[in-house]
Amino acid sequence: MEGKRQAKISRLIQKELSEIFRRQTAALGGVLVSVSAVRVSPDLSIAKAYLSIFPPQKSIEILENIKKQQKTVRYELAAAVKDTLRKCPELAFYLDDSLDYVENIDRLLASDPVKGSADDEKELREETEGNDRRADKDSEVRGNSK
Repeated sequence: MEGKRQAKISRLIQKELSEIFRRQTAALGGVLVSVSAVRVSPDLSIAKAYLSIFPPQKSIEILENIKKQQKTVRYELAAAVKDTLRKCPELAFYLDDSLDYVENIDRLLASDPVKGSADDEKELREETEGNDRRADKDSEVRGNSK
């Protein structure tokens, strides 16, 4: 479970990393790097940043470039958070593939439409109405026996 301090530092690092990547990718044009999540270790020494990169075709190449420039990014981050943190955590960058996972699930759901769903709904409705009638009869029988 993440404590208040960890959550606060995670949000701060996420915000500052987003700004750093926005400035760096402005020169590239057509590339968008967003920081989807940051997880900080309990001792605040390691921060794992999950990046979502657009376009996805260039994501591995851009992630490798970011990992090569890790020390520069940490230096810029340290300069941005110097008033809040005494020591800037080590950074680890990972590709966030949660959007790809969601798209894959949506694609799978769309490709397998449920056949005969109207018939199934009708059967279900009739079954529940039958259960309601039986419940009414049962309550009448219990009420008459009192």
